[in-house]
Amino acid sequence: MAEEAILGYLQHNEEIKDSGEFAAERNIDHNEIVNVIKSLHGFRYVDAEDIKRETWVLTDEGKTYTATGSPEFQLFNAIPPEGIPKDELQKKLDPSVFKIGCAQAAKNKWVEMGKQLVTRKVQNVDDKVKGLLLQIQQGQGIGSDDIKALKARKLIVPQTWKGYSVRKGPNYAPKRKQVVTDLTRENFQSGEWKELEFKEYNYSAKGAPLEGGHLHPLLKARNLFSFSFHSCPIKYYIPLDIY
Repeated sequence: MAEEAILGYLQHNEEIKDSGEFAAERNIDHNEIVNVIKSLHGFRYVDAEDIKRETWVLTDEGKTYTATGSPEFQLFNAIPPEGIPKDELQKKLDPSVFKIGCAQAAKNKWVEMGKQLVTRKVQNVDDKVKGLLLQIQQGQGIGSDDIKALKARKLIVPQTWKGYSVRKGPNYAPKRKQVVTDLTRENFQSGEWKELEFKEYNYSAKGAPLEGGHLHPLLKARNLFSFSFHSCPIKYYIPLDIY
């Protein structure tokens, strides 16, 4: 499916500018598109050039907040209009949510953190953090200041995205031809060898490196005795033939 999509598109178009966008438009997994491009490039059906760009992805903590809301938003919603004792509010929330929520809500001037009572300073708030995380998750861009803020809170991390731009290669065809590796007797008899396309051989390819062998145990013993005799200061040696 991916190969047909690529070769078919290039039949009527000059270039696939971005393999990621191409895959998304056709609802095909990008990894599948990349593997096909590499294969087609190897047989010179297409010429491919690397595309790299830095994107941002959510951490596990960031993914959690897209579903539950940011800690500051959760904390704000847990405070009734008349306020709530601090210890009671702490019981209503997860410890990490309470700790982060108190710091961020106070920083945003959403709440008043009294010694005993926690109260709202505003009536309504928007969960901007959740909105930004959802935008990133959906592949949308956000401002540099927002990126810095989310990065500082370890809600997002950078990730290098790799893709390809693709053009027709010297061997381009709307459909891949079946190549053969061996010439058989049947090919000669039927005459089809005249129309067959053969896979190119790589005469520069190197074989797998050979691992060294092992000495026979008797040879090991012979070498051991030989070393011992020759390193001995006595000038008379026992002939090795007796061993």
